[in-house]
Order: sequence, then structure tokens, then C-alpha cells
Amino acid sequence: MLVGYARTSTLEQEAGLEAQVRDLKALGCERIFSERVSSIGRRAELEAALDFVREGDVLVVTKMDRLARSVRHMWEIVGRLQAKGVGLNIVNLGIDTTTPTGKLMMTMLGGVAEFERDMMLERQREGIAKAKSEGKYKGRPATIQTKADEINALAAQGMSMGKIAAQLGIGKGSVHRTLTRGNSRSPRSS
Repeated sequence: MLVGYARTSTLEQEAGLEAQVRDLKALGCERIFSERVSSIGRRAELEAALDFVREGDVLVVTKMDRLARSVRHMWEIVGRLQAKGVGLNIVNLGIDTTTPTGKLMMTMLGGVAEFERDMMLERQREGIAKAKSEGKYKGRPATIQTKADEINALAAQGMSMGKIAAQLGIGKGSVHRTLTRGNSRSPRSS
């Protein structure tokens, strides 16, 4: 079964959503999930489509940016589809993962994305090293150290680590590390 997914970001893009739905119907999609939501928002219809598809189905989108907000997100979706035995067809790129060529193209896209990410991280490391050598980079301040007195005071009052973490807006692990480093009396962990 061909299952379509269409998305636009705003109400003003109504014509774009209608065009996507029309194109998906023309391609033979028997079921179409569509929504108007930002790519960074919660996309209930995308989740519904991913839950709906079954082994042997193909999820069809007109463009990659209608489906995923980043290449990393795309690979998460592809992984979920592959785990269910579902193919992916990205119409404007001519990618259909049910074919050997389509699988190759997705793999190449993933390789390029990984290369770009590695290059960005390398440039970031170089920039940090340069800033450190010039004395301009000190790193992120250890915020937990500024809260150590509060953590110890709350622990002395008998408050649990979970409640301390919630009250101060920090992780329970940070509370635990602070208390064990200071050899304070550890409160209950719940």
C-alpha cells in the first residue's frame, strides 16, 4: 500500500498542502496523512503515518523537507521504516528505498551528511583551541558548583534528591554527585 504524508508550516500555505495531497493521490496513495505544523513542532499526523504503515507499504512524500527537519531526523525516520519493512519514496529526489538504486542514494545522502557533520565538529574544535590559546575561551561555567550550598542546605533539611533536583531545576545525578563529593549526609534517592 502507498501511504502519503503531506505537511506545510502555516495556514498561508494552504495551496501548497492541497498540491501535495493532489500529487500524492495522483501517485496512487490509498491513505494520506496531512497536517499544518512547523517541522520543529509535534507532528501528530507524521507519527500516525509511521504507526499506520505495515510491512510491504511505502511511505510517499513529495519533498524531503516535508518529512524531516534535518538529515539526522530523516535517518531516524528511515530507521523506523526499515525496522517495519516499509519503503520510502521521496518524489522530487527520485529516491525509492524499495529499489537498490534508491537505497544507494539514501546511503550516499547519509554519508554526505555524516561528512558535513564531522567537518563542522573539526572546525569547532579548531576554533575552540585557537580561542583557548588566545585566552578568550574558558568553557561553560560549572553551574552546579554555584548551587552546591543550596543542595547541601536542602539535603540537611531532609529533602530527597529527587525533590532537590526538581526545586533547583537540575538533574538528580548532579545532586547525587554534589552530595557525595562533599561527603554530606545523602538524603533518600526518591
